[in-house]
Amino acid sequence: MLAEYLPLLVLFVLAAGFVGASMLLSARLGPSAPNPAKQAAYESGIIPEPEADVRGSRFPVKFYLVAMLFIIFDVEAVFIYPWAVTLRSLGWYGLAVMGVFVALLFETYYYILRRGGLEWD
Repeated sequence: MLAEYLPLLVLFVLAAGFVGASMLLSARLGPSAPNPAKQAAYESGIIPEPEADVRGSRFPVKFYLVAMLFIIFDVEAVFIYPWAVTLRSLGWYGLAVMGVFVALLFETYYYILRRGGLEWD
């Protein structure tokens, strides 16, 4: 009975070995020229100042908004593809449900446009 799991174990060992070898080769053979500019903290175009007190200060969140938009519209593609494959078997009910889904998606997009989520100042 355990012999049935042998191919899975072999695949796991090969995958782990490939990951380990890739990381080791990358660390050993990759270029490494550290300098102060490369090792400085950097996030979303804001250069942090060590003496600045970040508590209570405001910072732009456009990067995070764009990431959330990407997730929203990426999830749309995840749901639309299987729907398109099974459209004939779903019939009118499937078409109506997907119509509601797409309408809610466009409402979200319109809300984001209205609030200025895609404007880069």
